[in-house]
Amino acid sequence: MDPCTHKLYHDEGFDSRQWLEHYFSDKSALVFRDDITLFPIECFAKTFSEGHIKGDVLIDLSVGPLVHHLFAACEYFKHIVVMKVSDRCIMELKRWVDERTGAFDWGHAAKLHAYIDIKSDQLENKEQNVRSALYHVVKCDLEKENMMDPIVLPPADCVISFWLLDAISKDQDDYRRHLRKFSKLLKPGGHIILIGSLDATYYTVGKHKFHILTYDENFVRKALAEQGFIIDCYKRKERIIVDDLCDCKVLFYIVAHKEK
Repeated sequence: MDPCTHKLYHDEGFDSRQWLEHYFSDKSALVFRDDITLFPIECFAKTFSEGHIKGDVLIDLSVGPLVHHLFAACEYFKHIVVMKVSDRCIMELKRWVDERTGAFDWGHAAKLHAYIDIKSDQLENKEQNVRSALYHVVKCDLEKENMMDPIVLPPADCVISFWLLDAISKDQDDYRRHLRKFSKLLKPGGHIILIGSLDATYYTVGKHKFHILTYDENFVRKALAEQGFIIDCYKRKERIIVDDLCDCKVLFYIVAHKEK
């Protein structure tokens, strides 16, 4: 499908709060809970509890002002740097970090994580641990080779990208280009963790449909191999409930390491 028929996440007025309410709030649990809240939490909890992925710096490049996928990671890195393409997403995330009135409530996700991860800290400490680990929440420019220009970040031990590549890439060449930039943020031997969707074309926020790049499993495997990644873990989850808000059929979770 021509990506011009749908809005682009990073260019055309993405309402980050409305998106959270549609897809990630406790009110939306019956529709999306298992797919995009529980599934990632389960995957991340297992990955990080194994103890192989840890270090000084974790860079998160994810769509919207998401934090629930960081509940498991915060215990294994000294600093988490969150990079966003939208001022609106930064403002929404900082509202939660600073515990301001009206911040989005991630309590239901914290409860899920505490239930899943038997090694988890007590529930009341979980969200605070993420807040403490968030070293920077900063804006990036996807068109620059150094997306943080003029800031130069130290090489990261791990990069997480939750759905961002799908949302910002107009075509498969664009996906490869963005993935190459993400790869450059990693030190040799570092890990990348991707969550994405297969054979999707759009998601809806309010009255607007936004573009999702359409691709299959073979494409993402090949794209990672081209950047020197070896896949350590691949999981996929079929959508349980069909809903017009998004035509995603399959979600996937990949952990891969960069060859030294």
